[in-house]
Amino acid sequence: MVEEHGVSHRQACLAVALPRSTYQYQAKERDDSQLIQELQQLVEKHPSIGFWSCFYRIRRMGYHYNHKRVYRVYTALQLNIRRRLKKRLPARVKQALFQPERINQVWSVDFMSDSLWDGRKFRLLNIVDDYNREILSMEADLSIPALRLIRVLEYLKEFRGLPEMIRVDNGPEFISQKLEAWCKENKIQLMFIQPGKPMQNAYVERCNGSIRRELLNAYVFRTLSEVREKTEEWMFDYNHHRPHQALNFRAPVELLEEIVN
Repeated sequence: MVEEHGVSHRQACLAVALPRSTYQYQAKERDDSQLIQELQQLVEKHPSIGFWSCFYRIRRMGYHYNHKRVYRVYTALQLNIRRRLKKRLPARVKQALFQPERINQVWSVDFMSDSLWDGRKFRLLNIVDDYNREILSMEADLSIPALRLIRVLEYLKEFRGLPEMIRVDNGPEFISQKLEAWCKENKIQLMFIQPGKPMQNAYVERCNGSIRRELLNAYVFRTLSEVREKTEEWMFDYNHHRPHQALNFRAPVELLEEIVN
């Protein structure tokens, strides 16, 4: 109307019953980048909190956004959709792998898995003294929970003593509160490697490779009894007769006897 008929803006607005304030309004584009960043950081750090908790936390930070603006951004980011929470591990600090200077300074513990002839899965718990590479235990069973691990460590305590540190990965048996409590009671430091970094537990991983090649891949096991019999035989040979280049081609027990004598 203004362009084609030359009427004023006031007359055109009056003719179509449109308030002049509405016609003259120009939308202002709001910068929500700071609010988006704060919301994402809050939800990442506290995955279980909801909208109102986010809103009041943001207000406590000193921002004066009203709840409607926060909710608009909150829903645009789809944070109102209930997320399935995933248990998160505490941050693991990278610790350099070092050569222990004495026995029972550091033990490395790890699990392996394989199958019997009938398809049943079994697990193998391996405990190695990092100082002389001696395998202290190879426990085989269909299931080895944290309590079973503690029982094996209690057995080793009777004739070997306990280590100052135990190096483990982030498996469910190792992050168990029962194992943590037992280690605190016995003044043992649990050293967790970083997730996806098996090289940080290289001593037991090197041993696992030999077990896989020379034992698990070399035999067909029909029963757990056969597994236990073969692991006992293999462990004895590994500890008493197998020369290790890192030990100047001595067997683990041979080095241990030299230290004792």
